Amino acid sequence: MRWWAIGLLLLATNVAADELRIGFGTHKPPYIFEGEQRGIEYDIVVAAARASGITVVPSYAPMERLHRAFSRGELDGIATTRLQGGVTSFYSQPYIRYHNVAVALTSRDYRIERIADLSKHSVRAFQRARVLLGEEFQRMAEANPRYHEEAQQIARNRFLYSGRVEVVIAERRILRYFNREVYRQVDVSQPITEYPLFPPTPYQLGLRDQSMRDRFDQGLADIIASGEYREIERRYAMY
Repeated sequence: MRWWAIGLLLLATNVAADELRIGFGTHKPPYIFEGEQRGIEYDIVVAAARASGITVVPSYAPMERLHRAFSRGELDGIATTRLQGGVTSFYSQPYIRYHNVAVALTSRDYRIERIADLSKHSVRAFQRARVLLGEEFQRMAEANPRYHEEAQQIARNRFLYSGRVEVVIAERRILRYFNREVYRQVDVSQPITEYPLFPPTPYQLGLRDQSMRDRFDQGLADIIASGEYREIERRYAMY
């Protein structure tokens, strides 16, 4: 084989090695705008990877499906996960924090002071909330026959404002964003009460390869130091 052909082969191998198939959850603006390749979370992951010479190839699916795909080797990594999520992988440094709250219509006048108080109510949450929001929440979820998880974030807005569910677990900005998409279907002008039962949830990237994890962490540190991370946040400040 000619030397130039060997060089091209090595170059192609390096390009493939520096490409990561990353699974992102379904549409959850402003963090992930599915199909648009943008969002706070998406932009941070792509920027950190790019800073370390890695190209991200995104894949969108419900979180449960992404975890199965990762376990089968169909993905190189998963976004919006964390060590407590039960996925065997190499975890990056936290790159984003979600602010999850319990939410109910104010007219219901509930007294919810602890996670255990949710056991008295019908609850809808996002997929894998039961393992991502801590042990106390998991115990409540497993013991509550009226607890369910939804793949589509927008569904919880419909359940909440229609009164079909008593309490939803949602990220503040995601809930507010989807109000603009469901206002013709339900009355989103109804006052709601937020119950701050959870501390901010730090999320990590779960990667199959340790060296790629290390490179991503370095890229994340680089975009924080350069100010690019803050600029990404600024772009989505309106949400």
